[in-house]
Amino acid sequence: MSLNRYEQTIFNYWQSQPDELRHWQNKVVEVVRFTLSAGEPSRVLERELWEYFVERSQFVATFRDLSPGGIKRVSLLNLAEYVLRLWGPLSRKQSSRPSVGS
Repeated sequence: MSLNRYEQTIFNYWQSQPDELRHWQNKVVEVVRFTLSAGEPSRVLERELWEYFVERSQFVATFRDLSPGGIKRVSLLNLAEYVLRLWGPLSRKQSSRPSVGS
Protein backbone atom coordinates (compact mmCIF):
# COMPACT_ATOMS: atom_id res chain seq x y z
CA MET A 1 0.00 0.00 0.00
CA SER A 2 1.32 3.40 -0.93
CA LEU A 3 0.93 6.29 1.52
CA ASN A 4 1.03 9.92 0.45
CA ARG A 5 3.56 12.16 2.19
CA TYR A 6 1.03 13.38 4.75
CA GLU A 7 0.11 9.81 5.67
CA GLN A 8 3.73 8.69 5.79
CA THR A 9 4.66 11.66 7.97
CA ILE A 10 1.90 10.84 10.45
CA PHE A 11 2.86 7.16 10.55
CA ASN A 12 6.56 8.00 11.02
CA TYR A 13 5.67 10.47 13.78
CA TRP A 14 3.82 7.74 15.67
CA GLN A 15 6.94 5.55 15.56
CA SER A 16 8.79 8.19 17.56
CA GLN A 17 5.88 8.92 19.93
CA PRO A 18 4.88 5.74 21.83
CA ASP A 19 1.93 7.40 23.61
CA GLU A 20 0.48 8.63 20.32
CA LEU A 21 1.04 5.21 18.76
CA ARG A 22 -0.80 3.43 21.59
CA HIS A 23 -3.64 5.95 21.39
CA TRP A 24 -4.15 5.26 17.67
CA GLN A 25 -3.82 1.51 18.09
CA ASN A 26 -6.58 1.64 20.71
CA LYS A 27 -8.65 3.99 18.56
CA VAL A 28 -8.54 1.54 15.63
CA VAL A 29 -9.86 -1.27 17.83
CA GLU A 30 -12.56 1.02 19.23
CA VAL A 31 -13.70 2.24 15.81
CA VAL A 32 -13.97 -1.31 14.50
CA ARG A 33 -15.94 -2.37 17.57
CA PHE A 34 -18.50 0.44 17.29
CA THR A 35 -19.07 0.64 13.53
CA LEU A 36 -21.62 -1.49 11.75
CA SER A 37 -20.96 -1.60 8.01
CA ALA A 38 -17.82 -3.03 6.42
CA GLY A 39 -16.47 0.17 4.83
CA GLU A 40 -17.43 2.46 7.67
CA PRO A 41 -14.35 2.02 9.93
CA SER A 42 -11.96 3.34 7.30
CA ARG A 43 -14.14 6.40 6.62
CA VAL A 44 -14.55 7.12 10.33
CA LEU A 45 -10.82 6.75 10.93
CA GLU A 46 -9.98 8.92 7.92
CA ARG A 47 -12.07 11.79 9.31
CA GLU A 48 -10.51 11.40 12.76
CA LEU A 49 -7.01 11.27 11.28
CA TRP A 50 -7.67 14.52 9.42
CA GLU A 51 -8.93 16.24 12.58
CA TYR A 52 -5.83 14.93 14.37
CA PHE A 53 -3.54 16.24 11.64
CA VAL A 54 -5.12 19.69 11.72
CA GLU A 55 -4.93 19.87 15.52
CA ARG A 56 -1.35 18.55 15.77
CA SER A 57 -0.16 20.86 12.97
CA GLN A 58 -0.35 23.69 15.47
CA PHE A 59 2.25 21.99 17.68
CA VAL A 60 4.29 19.58 15.53
CA ALA A 61 6.66 21.30 13.13
CA THR A 62 6.91 18.24 10.89
CA PHE A 63 3.17 18.40 10.26
CA ARG A 64 3.16 22.17 9.85
CA ASP A 65 6.00 21.97 7.31
CA LEU A 66 3.83 19.87 4.98
CA SER A 67 1.47 22.80 4.43
CA PRO A 68 3.56 25.99 4.27
CA GLY A 69 0.77 27.92 2.51
CA GLY A 70 -1.89 26.78 4.93
CA ILE A 71 -3.59 23.46 5.50
CA LYS A 72 -5.44 22.07 2.50
CA ARG A 73 -7.59 18.96 2.84
CA VAL A 74 -5.91 15.78 1.64
CA SER A 75 -7.12 12.21 1.81
CA LEU A 76 -5.79 10.06 4.64
CA LEU A 77 -7.86 7.06 3.56
CA ASN A 78 -4.85 4.89 2.67
CA LEU A 79 -3.44 5.45 6.15
CA ALA A 80 -6.82 4.62 7.70
CA GLU A 81 -7.01 1.38 5.73
CA TYR A 82 -3.39 0.53 6.49
CA VAL A 83 -3.74 0.91 10.26
CA LEU A 84 -6.98 -1.08 10.15
CA ARG A 85 -5.01 -3.94 8.60
CA LEU A 86 -2.15 -3.54 11.07
CA TRP A 87 -4.03 -3.05 14.31
CA GLY A 88 -7.62 -4.02 13.67
CA PRO A 89 -8.97 -7.23 15.14
CA LEU A 90 -8.64 -10.34 13.02
CA SER A 91 -11.67 -11.10 10.94
CA ARG A 92 -13.70 -14.18 11.82
CA LYS A 93 -12.27 -15.98 8.76
CA GLN A 94 -8.67 -15.21 9.80
CA SER A 95 -9.20 -16.04 13.46
CA SER A 96 -10.69 -19.47 12.67
CA ARG A 97 -7.41 -20.76 11.24
CA PRO A 98 -5.63 -23.21 13.50
CA SER A 99 -2.53 -21.81 15.13
CA VAL A 100 0.89 -23.25 14.37
CA GLY A 101 1.54 -26.31 16.48
CA SER A 102 -2.13 -27.21 17.03
